[in-house]
Amino acid sequence: MLAPVIIGVAFAWLLLLQLAGASHVVYKDVETAAVAAANVPPSIVDPLLRTGYHFQPPKNWINDPNAPMYYEGWYHFFYQYNPKGAVWGHIVWAHSVSRDLINWVALKPAIEPSIPSDKYGCWSGSATIMPDGTPAIMYTGVNRPDVNYQVQNVAYPRNKSDPLLREWVKPSHNPIIVPRGGVNATQFRDPTTAWLASDGQWRLLIGSAAEGGARGVAFVYRSRDFRRWRRARRPLHSAATGMWECPDFYPAAPSAPLDLRRYDYYTVGTYDRKAERYVPDDPAGDERHLRYDYGNFYASKTFYDPAKKRRVLWGWANESDTRADDAIPRTVWLDFSGKQVIQWPIEEVEALRHQPVTLKDTVIKPGEHVEVTGTQTAQADVEVSFEVSSLAGAEPLDPALAHDAERLCGARGADVEGGVGPFGLWVLASANLEERTAVFFRVFKAAGSDKPVVLMCTDPTKSSLNPDLYLPTFAGFVDTDLSDGKISLRSLIDRSVVESFGAGGKTCILSRVYPSLAIDKNAHLYVFNNGKADVKVTLLTAWQMKKPLMNGA
Repeated sequence: MLAPVIIGVAFAWLLLLQLAGASHVVYKDVETAAVAAANVPPSIVDPLLRTGYHFQPPKNWINDPNAPMYYEGWYHFFYQYNPKGAVWGHIVWAHSVSRDLINWVALKPAIEPSIPSDKYGCWSGSATIMPDGTPAIMYTGVNRPDVNYQVQNVAYPRNKSDPLLREWVKPSHNPIIVPRGGVNATQFRDPTTAWLASDGQWRLLIGSAAEGGARGVAFVYRSRDFRRWRRARRPLHSAATGMWECPDFYPAAPSAPLDLRRYDYYTVGTYDRKAERYVPDDPAGDERHLRYDYGNFYASKTFYDPAKKRRVLWGWANESDTRADDAIPRTVWLDFSGKQVIQWPIEEVEALRHQPVTLKDTVIKPGEHVEVTGTQTAQADVEVSFEVSSLAGAEPLDPALAHDAERLCGARGADVEGGVGPFGLWVLASANLEERTAVFFRVFKAAGSDKPVVLMCTDPTKSSLNPDLYLPTFAGFVDTDLSDGKISLRSLIDRSVVESFGAGGKTCILSRVYPSLAIDKNAHLYVFNNGKADVKVTLLTAWQMKKPLMNGA
C-alpha cells in the first residue's frame, strides 16, 4: 500500500495498495471447497479459541472490509462474506452496525448479485458521502461466467432517512466504469472512496496491472455527475511490484498490497493535484516496503469518522489454518516525522477493560522471567514500558539481514540469547511454558556505527503442541529513538489473536496462534529477558477484557 504527503501542508495523502489475488481464492466446484474445509485441524476449531472482541460473523468465511462509514449516529461495516461456507465463494456484502465500533449487530446482506453487471460476483469497493449527505457505494462486479471480467458499479440507499441503511438499490445505468483502452479486464477492481476536486470533478482510483501483470497501477477516473466516468491519460502511480488491489487514498493529519506476499504496503510522497501524479519522497519507496502491519493483516480499508475527527483503519486477519477471518479497527495518523504512519487500537476498546493488575519497577535479570498474576489473560490488553540498563552489549547487525526483519527474527528468535534482548512478553503461555508465544524486542548495532537498530518480533514457534500448524514468525524494524533505553509495547490478546503495537504504534504485528494447553483459564502471561543486559519493567498493566455484543455469536 502506498501513502503520499503534500509538501508544505499540515496533512498527508495516503495511497495504500496491495498486490492482487490473495483475497479471491476461487474454488471451482463444491467438492473442492468441501475438501478445503475438511482439512482444518480439529484442534483449532475449539470454541475456546474463537476470538471474543475482534470483529467476526457468527460463522463462515469473511475477507476484505468494504465501505466502512459513519452515518446518522451509526457505524456501518460491510465485508466480503460467504453465507454458505467456510471457504471463499458465493460472496455477498454482509452488513453490521454499531454505535461504538465494539458492539455489533448483524443486518441482512446489503449487496448481492442481482443485475447483469454483478451476476457472477460482488467484489470489494468503498463508500463516498455525497454533498447532500447521501452515501454511495462503488464496488466491483463480475459479469461473465467464463472469466473474471470486472466492471465497476454503484448502489444507493433505498431510503436515506433510515439510519441503518438496510436496503440498497442499483440504478439502471450500471456498470458505470468498464475496462477500455487496453486495460486488463481480469485485473481491474476495488474502487476507492471518491473525492471532489476544486475543478468540480469527482475522482477515484481503481487497482490494476500493466506489462502482463508485472506492474501495479492505480488508475484515476473522473466524473462530473458520478454517473459517466473517464480514465485519466496517465495513472496516479505505478511500480514494478505486480498487480495492485484494494487501493485506498486519503488525507491524514499528523496527530498532537502488494499481493504476492499478501501484505499491505505504503509509501510517503507528494501528490501533485494539477498533474494528478504521485511521487514517493523516498526514491526507493516502492521497494522499501513500509507496512501497516508486519504480521497477518491484509486488504485494509479506512474511513473518516466525523464524530471523533479521526481516520479508522480496518483489516482482516486470515486464519493460519482455516478460512474464517477477523477484522480489526485502529486509529491511524501520520507521524510528526512525515516518514511513516502510526496506528493504535481505537479508544473504544478500553471500555472492555476490567480487573487490572500491575507490575512496577521490576528488574528482569538475564535469563529470568516473571509471571503476571491476578487476572485472566486469555483475553487481555497489556501495556508495558521497558527500560534497558545499557545498549553497550548490542550485537552487530548482519548486513545480509539488515533489510529482512523476518529472516532476522527466524535466525535470532526468542530463545536465542542476545546482548540486548530478546526481552518482552510470553503470552498465551501454559503453566510449565511448554506453550508460549513470544512478543519481543531485540537491539542490534548497525554495521559501521553504534546506532541501535531495534527489531520487534512475534515468535509463535512454541505457541502450540499441535504439530500440524503453520507457525510463521513475523517481524519489523522499529524506527524509534532508543538513546534513553526506553521502549513500550502493547499487546491485545484474544484467544487466538495476538495483536501488538511497538513504540506507541510505530511497528505493528498481528499473529494467529492456536494453543492446545494455554486456553481460557489455563493461559498465563510472563515478562522475559533472554539478553545479557538487565531490563527494567517500569510499568506493566494487564486488563482482562469483557466480551462485547458480536453479531449474535
